[in-house]
Amino acid sequence: MATLHMLCGKIAAGKSTLAAELARQPNTVLVSEDFWMATLYPGEVLTLEDYTKYSARLCTAMAPHIVHLLQAGVSVVLDFQANTLRRRAWMRGIVDRSGAAHQLHHLDMSDEVCRARLRERNASGTHE
Repeated sequence: MATLHMLCGKIAAGKSTLAAELARQPNTVLVSEDFWMATLYPGEVLTLEDYTKYSARLCTAMAPHIVHLLQAGVSVVLDFQANTLRRRAWMRGIVDRSGAAHQLHHLDMSDEVCRARLRERNASGTHE
């Protein structure tokens, strides 16, 4: 049965790293919010309000596609933060509409570790 993998954790907790690992499983695709936001809205996400607006648009557009993938038997690793009730409700709606199995992966890292990783990631310029 197809599974929707959801990720919850602070910024730089390792969600994207885990997502890439999970996506290496057979018949599994990765859908990354950071990739799509950077591709569709380059240079436009400058504030939390910008992120909220554009992320909501992306979620609206992607949900039916993700449902179809799951219904076709393809597992999806959803590299979108699942840190808020609203976002988890959006993800739960995808599960309900698709009938797929689901798994929430919670990464619990300290603020200190996340800050260090974020500084390193920003300095490397390799993350969207």
